[in-house]
Formats: sequence, C-alpha cells, structure tokens
Amino acid sequence: MHTHVVSTAAIHPAWLRITHWLNAVAVVLLATSGWRIYNAAPFFPFELPRALTLGGWLGGALQWHFAAMWLLVANGLLYLLINIATGRLRRQFFPLSPRLLLDDFVSALKGRLAHADLRHYNMVQRAAYLFVMLDCIVLVLSGLVLWKSVQFPMLRELMGGYDSARRVHFIAMALLVGFVGVHLAMVALVPRTLLAMLRGR
Repeated sequence: MHTHVVSTAAIHPAWLRITHWLNAVAVVLLATSGWRIYNAAPFFPFELPRALTLGGWLGGALQWHFAAMWLLVANGLLYLLINIATGRLRRQFFPLSPRLLLDDFVSALKGRLAHADLRHYNMVQRAAYLFVMLDCIVLVLSGLVLWKSVQFPMLRELMGGYDSARRVHFIAMALLVGFVGVHLAMVALVPRTLLAMLRGR
C-alpha cells in the first residue's frame, strides 16, 4: 500500500518573509515621502495628490525618506547576500529564457499562467524580480546623487547631472510602484501566495 507523504518544508524561509515585508514597508514610506518631496519642486507638469504623500511638509518628508532609505539599503543588502550565499539567487532566478519568458507572458495575459508549485518561479516572475533588484539599485545610486551630489561627482555625471538624476530617480520609483501594483493584482488572483508569504506554507 502506498502512502502519500505531504511535504512540510516551508515554501518561503523565515528570512525571506521578514526581508520581504521590511522591503514592503520601506517602499511604501519611500514612495509616499518621495511624492511629497517631488511636489515641493515638480519637474513634470503635474503634482501628486497631497493625500497620498507622507511628511506633511518638505522637511518632514525628507526625514521619512532618509529613514526609509537606510531600511531599504540594509534590508536589500541582507536579502541579496543571503540569496547569493545560499545559492537561491542562481536556483530561483536563472536560467532566464527569452522564448519561455514570452510563452509565460502570453499565458499570463490569458490568465493561464500556472502556479502549481509556489517554490518555483515561472519565467515572468524571474524576470520581474530580477528587474526589481536592478531597479532598486538604480534608485539607490540616483538617490545618492540627490543626497550627496558633491561627494559623488562621477556618479552624478554618469547620470547626466543633478536634474537628470532627479528624473532617473522618479522614473525608477514609478516603475517600482507599477511593479507593486501588478504584484498586488497577481496576489489577488492567487491568494495562497499571500498566505505562503505570511506563514511560510
């Protein structure tokens, strides 16, 4: 007689769940305080609704932004180092096949993308998470130019100057917020992904 053994191994280890939620907090704080900072000197012909901003005034928004910046950098580095040290980065995100990515993307548009095993990422997830890692690096580097422009002259010039770095920072933030929106939509479609990120299984 065959017995069916149910795996009790965690889908997401504790360190992954903790860094995920700390990153989520950091992104919310950075985006909302950043919008308040942007409104103080907008460079596009629009401002963001004040109700969505954090800090109340420019000085308050800057304090929130700097505090959340350290959280994102420290937590992001921890996430990246553990991923590299455990080999998870290589296992979960590579290889990345353009052909399979296109197939999975088409399946996602049709609502047919499989999520049978949450331990393994499909090609769309791999591409999206790698994009977010790179986008966060761009956010940090452009943020350094805005924060300490004189101390990072080479980085400032690579970004085309201070004003250009502001636009790079804003666009990178907008892309990250866009990812969060899609991510939340996917969670709504597959609710057990939220449970797995909360309790590990």
